[in-house]
Amino acid sequence: MTGLRDSFVADRLPPPEDLPEFLFELPELRYPERLNAASALIDRHNTADLALVSEEGSWTYGEIRALAGRIANILVADGLVPGNRVLLRGPNGAMLFAAWLAVLKAGGVAVATMPMLRAGEVAHVVEKAAISHAIVDTAGLEAVRPALAGLKSLLVYDGDQGKAFEQRLRDCAPDFAAADTASDDPALIAFTSGTTGAPKGCIQFHRDILAAADAFSARILKPRPGMRWLCSAPIAFTFGLGQSLIFPWASGGAAVIASAPGPAALLDAVDRHGANILATAPTAYKALLGLIGGRDISSLVTCVSAGEHLPEAVWRAWKEATGLAIVDGIGATEMMHIFISAAGGDIRPGATGRPVPGYRACLLDEDGLEMTTGTGRLAVKGPTGCRYLDDPRQKAYVVNGWNVTGDTYRADDQGYFWFVARSDDMIISAGYNIAAPEVENALLSHAAVQECAVIGVADEERGQRVKAFVVVAPGAQANEELVERLKTHVKAAIAPYKYPREIAFVDALPKTATGKLQRYALRDKP
Repeated sequence: MTGLRDSFVADRLPPPEDLPEFLFELPELRYPERLNAASALIDRHNTADLALVSEEGSWTYGEIRALAGRIANILVADGLVPGNRVLLRGPNGAMLFAAWLAVLKAGGVAVATMPMLRAGEVAHVVEKAAISHAIVDTAGLEAVRPALAGLKSLLVYDGDQGKAFEQRLRDCAPDFAAADTASDDPALIAFTSGTTGAPKGCIQFHRDILAAADAFSARILKPRPGMRWLCSAPIAFTFGLGQSLIFPWASGGAAVIASAPGPAALLDAVDRHGANILATAPTAYKALLGLIGGRDISSLVTCVSAGEHLPEAVWRAWKEATGLAIVDGIGATEMMHIFISAAGGDIRPGATGRPVPGYRACLLDEDGLEMTTGTGRLAVKGPTGCRYLDDPRQKAYVVNGWNVTGDTYRADDQGYFWFVARSDDMIISAGYNIAAPEVENALLSHAAVQECAVIGVADEERGQRVKAFVVVAPGAQANEELVERLKTHVKAAIAPYKYPREIAFVDALPKTATGKLQRYALRDKP
């Protein structure tokens, strides 16, 4: 590490023997020794070109750069030194995006948090990352104020409480020379969504930020300058950070910000702002299918799905309704962004895809031996990889240089990877291995099912039995007649022994702040 005056993060990186192998096989992934990712993203564009558009207005690259410069100057005036961690909290928008740039430009480490998190959850982040500064919006301040007590600096924007900060911005110079950071200096800590326990802090370097753009975005999505990017995920989720901020600005495009959460607002943004690239979760695509009637979505040319497995039924329904083939992908907070995907004619419906250029993938058997075909634990390596912040779980994620994601996959002889289940979501019933997502896919192909989740529950006779939790679609009646219809439907769609022997109707499924299903939370439900 070089150029760090606060070495807190560097001192808590995993030891070399616990790190994955990093690959820099593509020329564009071999970055110079000195690199500031924020400067690379924002400083080289024409100042008059559009950088961001929302219901509040539009911002050029010059305006975003000036706003980021002002914020960086304020942070430094408030005592920020390179290596300090800065907590960011607020909805996607010009101020949050500029603040993220400002932190990196000043040599700090950005720690964005989900707007849905409350004081106890934020307190964990503040303590784990030893936060020194914070930039938050007024609307979310009160919910987390107790967690932010004692920081060196707390900057609040928007609303009445944001007036002091806004005055400081007006009084501050817009020019800021980016800190002379190294490509392997920490740039951000992204906390996992907690689907399997306490969130883990994932450290990403300046080079990792650009690698996500130069690998997945450039090689799979192949964007053109001026394209407009819309994503439902907040930038605290690295999927959202890539699709909403990094990829647009790495390619000379513009970020489009929806006016509110939810599928309807996404369609409004596509219609109103002419979004060309849409990125959201599989459940959102299913919900959008019922809302696109009468909407103008003709501007869309690319749709991206990640966060969870994309059911083939949803992929085919979207293609039939819109003519657009969704680009599926698997990524991980540990890996920064998507590392297996396919686009255009390379798509195989139901398959996640093949390794993104710059990455390698294989399967590990029960003994940890590598397989090129068959079924096993997914393992991947490339220009990005797992670096947990002072966390013993690093040893479980990195095995013999591979990042082991916790997913069970099947690989075919064409190099395609097919999702089977999260490794802890396999159900063993009467000696049969049943993948929960396969049962979910079958249920989702029934018109009465809006959302569903499948788990295994203890059964004296079978060891485990398959249980489904179902959110019914609008207009459907949750009753015993529907239970029997759904069981029959699943038996006809997949092997009959896989059908859910128990079905419970629920109003909503438990999810993380990023929208990922929390199956473990269902195991205690009656």
